[in-house]
Amino acid sequence: MNLALWIIAGLLALLFLGAGLMKLSQPKAKLAASGMAWTEDFSAGAVKGIGGLELLAAIGLILPAALNIAPVLTPLAATGLVLVMIGAAITHARRKESQPIIANVVLLALAAVVAWGRFGPYSF
Repeated sequence: MNLALWIIAGLLALLFLGAGLMKLSQPKAKLAASGMAWTEDFSAGAVKGIGGLELLAAIGLILPAALNIAPVLTPLAATGLVLVMIGAAITHARRKESQPIIANVVLLALAAVVAWGRFGPYSF
């Protein structure tokens, strides 16, 4: 199970690293034009803030545990991603976008598994 948690955390970290960097590096209008219509409902600062949270969570999923420096940050990062995905699902539900909600729920479940495993039976 420890290996499975590392694999899930690694996949989540890669995904959210890319997503966070994209939100931080591109203007809101370009993100909206590329299919992220939800950005129209948020200020540019809020979109950058979400990107920053995703980037920090990606780092927090791997580095603290890998370096054995404050490894409790790993399940906290996973818990943070659960909260981000709840917010994303709510945003898409308000916009009546059902397809992205499926991805949000899958990512939420994976982050919840990492949080459960690292807080519980497979903590560092």
